[in-house]
Amino acid sequence: QVQLVESGGGLVQAGGSLRLSCAASGSIFNINAMGWYRQAPGNQRELVAFITRAGSTNYVDSVKGRFTISRDNAKNTVYLQMSSLKSEDTAVYYCNAGRRLIMTTWAPAEYWGQGTQVTVSS
Repeated sequence: QVQLVESGGGLVQAGGSLRLSCAASGSIFNINAMGWYRQAPGNQRELVAFITRAGSTNYVDSVKGRFTISRDNAKNTVYLQMSSLKSEDTAVYYCNAGRRLIMTTWAPAEYWGQGTQVTVSS
């Protein structure tokens, strides 16, 4: 009953910036945490960042200081501003949202976006 539509992925040079957006629609009343996961070839899917309804944020260590997650509850949209991008950030990024109050790499919320490719060239 919830659809997550992502945008903003693409190809960027190392050191550049990119902003991902994810808009939720449908039965959005009970969405709590929203976040972003990523999966690179040969790697396990990992939680990149999530944000609570109140705006509390959490980041994987490898992106701290470079990525910023934010949300606009009125627009049911979560963003991931990515700066100082590195080749190791290359992955498919997936939006995630649902009733969970928090997220972990192993415990995502129930709704997923389709994924958007982020490629960082060096």
